[in-house]
Amino acid sequence: MKFNVKKDVLLNGIQTVQNVITTKSALPILSHILIETYQDKLKLTATDLDIGISCVIPVNVQEPGAITIPAKRFNDIIRELPGDQVNITTKKNNLVTIETESCQFKIMGLAREEFPKLPEFKDKEVVVMGQDVLKEMLVLTSFAASFDETRYILNGILFRINKNVLTLVATDGKRLAVIDRKISQGIDKDISLIVPIKTIHELGRNLTEDGDISIVLGANQVLFEMGEIVVISRLIEGEFPDYKQVVPAASENKVKVDRTQFLLAVKRAALLSTPDYQAVKFEVFKNKLVVSKSTPDIGESHEEVAIEYSGKEMVIGFNPGYLVDVLKNLALDTVELELTDGEKPGVIRSNGYVYVVLPMRLG
Repeated sequence: MKFNVKKDVLLNGIQTVQNVITTKSALPILSHILIETYQDKLKLTATDLDIGISCVIPVNVQEPGAITIPAKRFNDIIRELPGDQVNITTKKNNLVTIETESCQFKIMGLAREEFPKLPEFKDKEVVVMGQDVLKEMLVLTSFAASFDETRYILNGILFRINKNVLTLVATDGKRLAVIDRKISQGIDKDISLIVPIKTIHELGRNLTEDGDISIVLGANQVLFEMGEIVVISRLIEGEFPDYKQVVPAASENKVKVDRTQFLLAVKRAALLSTPDYQAVKFEVFKNKLVVSKSTPDIGESHEEVAIEYSGKEMVIGFNPGYLVDVLKNLALDTVELELTDGEKPGVIRSNGYVYVVLPMRLG
């Protein structure tokens, strides 16, 4: 194999795929990137067996071929090379030569045959939507997924496709985020799949504001195609909880508040939170919200925020992180927080999006 390529193009390709590589694997091949030439393109692939990612970059191919290269070392070498053109050559003994006009490296690779084959998706159902739409959906849900491995079913996001509507749901048992959006090409049935959070983070990293994404549905795997980047993932198997039971009916008790002011007030109160004393106190009055925090042996804070509100006065506690997560990601000037009483969840609704957060006891 022999090709030359622009340094920044190659570096960008390596960094696109190397995030899925785990350093703890017992299989040395999983710390490698597979590189394969075809026509005037180079395909780079990495996998941890649960998720695989590949991307295609333009190169000038003199001799076709394929080899695997240790990912971290490859990335470090390319990043530090002088000049902007890189020549790469492989010999039969898996020796890879990387050179520029004034610099040369030789490193050992492994044969392509050792690299795991990614599954093929032929004759599968395909859903198509705008990358920008999926990006927005993931931003508004992914923070609510659980990282508790004892509840593995919640360590991902539920994708529910019903005709031409995609619903994403994430919950960690203490909060729930649900969003619905229309998709440009749907399917004639109702399908649900749970995509692991690691895959979600890879998608979030690679989705852009332009172009479409194709979602190809396999039995226990899913493929996401975004132009020259493809992500293939295993699915989490099991039954996702019935999220519809958790979403309260709309309430007339709405606190209308400037999103940025509310966000900053909650962030300031959270400065005094500790793992033992997380809850921030919210006192709701007519047209005034008092955000306060008192932590033994540390201190206290008190701040007033202007609101529009005509319901009954109440006191409620929330984990400040759960409010910060949603407030910093909503693209709204004003949010409406629905409150029933100090024991019931708070709800934010906006244009096909619902966020439910359980209250915390104020101790």
